[in-house]
Amino acid sequence: MASVSELACIYSALILHDDEVTVTEDKINALIKAAGVSVEPFWPGLFAKALASVDIGSLICNVGAGGGAAPAGAAPAGGAPAGSAPAEKVEEKKEEKKDESEESDDDMGFGLFD
Repeated sequence: MASVSELACIYSALILHDDEVTVTEDKINALIKAAGVSVEPFWPGLFAKALASVDIGSLICNVGAGGGAAPAGAAPAGGAPAGSAPAEKVEEKKEEKKDESEESDDDMGFGLFD
């Protein structure tokens, strides 16, 4: 969970971005002071430096995109080419486990209203 100091800096940066103003330490401090929030002195500078080279609009638009996924064409860790037999076996095992769990529900020997 984010602290009050972090949230104050985040909201200040979002306000500045929404008003199409450059995010700087002084401007974040001014908004925080106007809001009557007290923060540790290092937070505004930290946020200003972190956001200096980042497009805040793209951060907002891609908030749920993740970004840590491997490319689709990447080879598996074993060195085998993509689409090889080991990957297919994993998929078959997953399907078999699904089928077994569905069958086990039917074979319990009693019904819901018995």
